[in-house]
Amino acid sequence: MGYDLTGKTAIVFGVANRRSIAWAIAEAWAKAGAKIIFSYQGERLAQNVRELAETLDGDPWIAPCDVTCDEQIHDFFQFVRSKTSQVDLLLHSIAYAPREALDGLFLDVSREAFHVAMDVSVYSLVALAREAAPLFTAGGSIITMSFYGAQKVFPHYNVMGVAKAALESAVRYLAYDLGPRKVRVNAISAGPVNTVAARGISGFTEMLARYAELAPMGRSCNQDEIAQTALFLASEGASAITGQTIFVDGGYEIMGMR
Repeated sequence: MGYDLTGKTAIVFGVANRRSIAWAIAEAWAKAGAKIIFSYQGERLAQNVRELAETLDGDPWIAPCDVTCDEQIHDFFQFVRSKTSQVDLLLHSIAYAPREALDGLFLDVSREAFHVAMDVSVYSLVALAREAAPLFTAGGSIITMSFYGAQKVFPHYNVMGVAKAALESAVRYLAYDLGPRKVRVNAISAGPVNTVAARGISGFTEMLARYAELAPMGRSCNQDEIAQTALFLASEGASAITGQTIFVDGGYEIMGMR
């Protein structure tokens, strides 16, 4: 089924490279007709984002934004307002925890690492949604990325599991707040995907093998399948869906015996 996003404007946070889930979603939205506005954090990622954006039709706009800095978030949205008076879609594909917080025991996570994980991975969604809300003049869709570690324990996922649980809760509260504006807020809980960020999780290869063994479909998922779900959630086909976590994981989440 095809989805038409012609005339829609989408803001995308979280593109790092060609294997990023955020890039797959941005590419799918652009192919469906959406105008894309990319953010990037720091000059290290700027060139990657620019080179990828140049491959899309529609002359995407690009601006820096460090989501841990309220001033930069404000400046980014000032840039958006200089380009358009209406936004229809926002993708939040951002998560981070210090490496040491993903090793060893969750019991040993430091206060600082906990704060960093929650700030970058959770509060950023709230801060971005607040700035974007006045631009959703005709309603729209906000999508964030989660993982089943929000609900069940995955060794070495540690503080990110707690952050993803908070993120899914934030989705529900934002859906309630933004519902009167006809803005829908949902999370996609993707299975493990071979991205640069995922490979930083200890035991990632074993996780992929476990999904292949136990998921009803015999595998996890890929970037394109996640992007197609995001395309659906961005469309009118999902006009009554909000506050939900949608699993795209080959059915692993339904299994009771693991």
